[in-house]
Amino acid sequence: MGGWNTDSGASLHAELIGKEWVKDKHGLDVFTFYDYAFHGTNITGKDESYVTRCFTVSSYNPQKLDPLPFLTNSCEAFAVEDLGMLPKNELAKIFPRLKKKAVAVNIIHDAALSKDPSFYQFDWDALTCFDERYKKFLVELYDPEKVHIIPYPCQPLKKGDKEEKRKMLGLPLNKKIIFCFGPASTLVTELVSSMAELKKDYPLLLLVTTKDKKGIEVFGKIKKSGIMDIELREEVPDINKLYDYLHASDLLLFNKKSLAPDWVVVSSTVFQCLGSGCPIVARDSTYADCLNKEIMKFSDTEEMKDSIRSVLDETKKFKETLDAAERYVKKNSAREVSRAYIKLFESLK
Repeated sequence: MGGWNTDSGASLHAELIGKEWVKDKHGLDVFTFYDYAFHGTNITGKDESYVTRCFTVSSYNPQKLDPLPFLTNSCEAFAVEDLGMLPKNELAKIFPRLKKKAVAVNIIHDAALSKDPSFYQFDWDALTCFDERYKKFLVELYDPEKVHIIPYPCQPLKKGDKEEKRKMLGLPLNKKIIFCFGPASTLVTELVSSMAELKKDYPLLLLVTTKDKKGIEVFGKIKKSGIMDIELREEVPDINKLYDYLHASDLLLFNKKSLAPDWVVVSSTVFQCLGSGCPIVARDSTYADCLNKEIMKFSDTEEMKDSIRSVLDETKKFKETLDAAERYVKKNSAREVSRAYIKLFESLK
């Protein structure tokens, strides 16, 4: 139960592990948001045969949940993704009946302990979180024996030919392409003037794919100013086309700042892209805390420019970053993580 085929981190997490369960011949039923009241900004794919849209996001008024798909299902394990986004009080009405037939696991995406009392009305068999930072605050309220660390999964390693992908996407072969995408791409606008200082040394092109209205407007103005060569495409690519763009690019630039210094978060964008072989240059924030040498971090524009130079010049640091990213992806692939969840479900029976 949670997001599916939408552009949210919880949806990506569910899709990565869920599709691996299907590959491993496990039965899977996905209960997700109605298409008129979902968590995220866009529907990103066509629903599979095992997907049922049967409830609203928690912020929708009035909240709705169709109980029949849940109650007529013969599942052995019931996994909930990002409980805070779900209609909790409606779910609570049927939860005791679900618990009679299935083990129940809460996959935590929250940055801190919830202040919503309705969050705590469920008797979970287990809770999972992505690393020790999450576990530290969860054990303040939950039995430590019930809290399990299972890392956020990565897209499988899938490299591509840069020249081939550029021809396919209609991108120039003679440019150094810096890529950003989605709503977070708007955050890159504040870096453009500093990035443009590198034009004297490299033939730069900033490639942006987004449907974010503010981003489209701001990038459009920057493009007209001529400060930097920008290719702006108004689209939300599915995972296959996203990887085409990553393979065509020289680096992915990610500029998401910490929402609050004490909030624990991970970047689904980074885990989504790490397996592409495209190096990632990212703001040193809480979103990057769980990664070390797998990405190049920057705290200011000078460090950002140094990291970009390292990638474009293919320095030793650049090569070490790619090697570390590949090792991380193999260790924390969607396949490995999906099987860790199956082992957890089996241990709870």
